[in-house]
Amino acid sequence: MALTPRTEPIENYFDIFAEIGRGQYAVVKRCREKATQKEFAAKFVRKRRKGKDCRAEVWHEVEVLNATNYPHQHPQIITLYDVFETRSEVILILELALGGDLHRHCIAYDTDEPASSRSEREVVFLLRQILEGLKHMHDQDYVHLDIKPNNILLMTEHAYPEIKIIDFGLARQIKEGEQICLIVGTPEYVAPEILEFEPVGKPSDIWSIGVVAYVMLTGLSPFAGDDKQETCYNVSLAALDFPEDYFKNISHTAQDFIKRLLQRDADDRLSVQECLNHPWLNTEELFQRSPVRKSRRSYGSEQNKRGKSLKRCSK
Repeated sequence: MALTPRTEPIENYFDIFAEIGRGQYAVVKRCREKATQKEFAAKFVRKRRKGKDCRAEVWHEVEVLNATNYPHQHPQIITLYDVFETRSEVILILELALGGDLHRHCIAYDTDEPASSRSEREVVFLLRQILEGLKHMHDQDYVHLDIKPNNILLMTEHAYPEIKIIDFGLARQIKEGEQICLIVGTPEYVAPEILEFEPVGKPSDIWSIGVVAYVMLTGLSPFAGDDKQETCYNVSLAALDFPEDYFKNISHTAQDFIKRLLQRDADDRLSVQECLNHPWLNTEELFQRSPVRKSRRSYGSEQNKRGKSLKRCSK
């Protein structure tokens, strides 16, 4: 599609319905195109943030979505159908995902009851899709830089759903030999090099995939501390634990996969293709293991080697 936004009122073309999501600077609402009766998600993004004109940052996401879906639309990257612009907002018309995000899918909210774990088979099914979408980006020298469960949407609420990677506001194209240092992302999921203002790249996304895999298997965040500072310190140490109480029912190949992604040195991490080739993502065994997650209460005061409790995954 052309990058020129429509300036006519969006209501001329779409019926706007209830809010289905909200971020710091954006609201997502369900909408229906009048001409076709097809339903979409309308993402209303503010152009001014804290008194600053951020239109260029908003438009960056549009450009990345168009670039990463060229020359063909990838099934694991959210489709951008249209763009509108008003004096205060840019409105992205996006594919509608009805299954919520991966965070909601995997984590039990506000409960002290043990949460059922996903089977390893289901985790592998979802991870392969995420990696395939990420490979499409990496093949074009784009890095996402904000891979986390909240940025993975499920197209349906059924078992084994199709996924879509979303939120490309932090994504960058980094050509071979180019070095870019950025402080971006969500502390629990960012790679050590980001926190230490070292060059970022494709391995930075791979680290985030490792954290996502850990979270999907256990419902726990491997590096989360009691505050942002402690979380960043834990990430910078890259001291990874596999508590027996949580991993006794998880295969050694799954743990090996995570270890190979959560390497302190970016050069030691697997590439996205090596991830897809890893035995865990290609096993023929149908994993179906007993629940391994626990609630905060049942986990109690068990400490990991860094002297802190493992935390439930947060947004």
